Amino acid sequence: MPSTGRAPVRERRTEHDAHADYTGAVYGSMLAASVVIGAGALGKFPRLELVLLLSLTGLVFWIGHVHAQLFGARLAQRSLDRPTVLRVCREEWPIVEAAVPPALAVAVSPLLGLDVAGAIWLAVAVAVTGQVGWSAVGARRAGASWPLVAGTAAVNLLLGLAIIAFKIALTH
Repeated sequence: MPSTGRAPVRERRTEHDAHADYTGAVYGSMLAASVVIGAGALGKFPRLELVLLLSLTGLVFWIGHVHAQLFGARLAQRSLDRPTVLRVCREEWPIVEAAVPPALAVAVSPLLGLDVAGAIWLAVAVAVTGQVGWSAVGARRAGASWPLVAGTAAVNLLLGLAIIAFKIALTH
């Protein structure tokens, strides 16, 4: 079989994983927790509204990040071509993906027997868990030592707990 000059798929995937940036997933998880905390009064269909709020906020922030990245490239006098736009869209997509687990938690909360308040707390817990988990995965895949992985996870847990503390303080 003739050589294409490209590494086999498995090698490319491993190389991608080693260089993957989990910033968007961490940021998106924190954003999702903040959205749930700040949701305020919900209307007639609170679960649906919260799922839509999480999904749409993730999409809006993704568009904002893509725009900022592309605008920054434009300011740096680089031309914007289709491959660049698609690459930036892919790189920022974890912001949207991070909203999916908390939204799913809200969607399945009736199956768990949770009322709306329980669904909100479940979504916050899922979002904070994602924030901590993605920070640890990202640090480890970037080659960080275990103490540094624990440190970044601890910082993200503290940030998540701060969001929870705001929720408690604002509702009491």
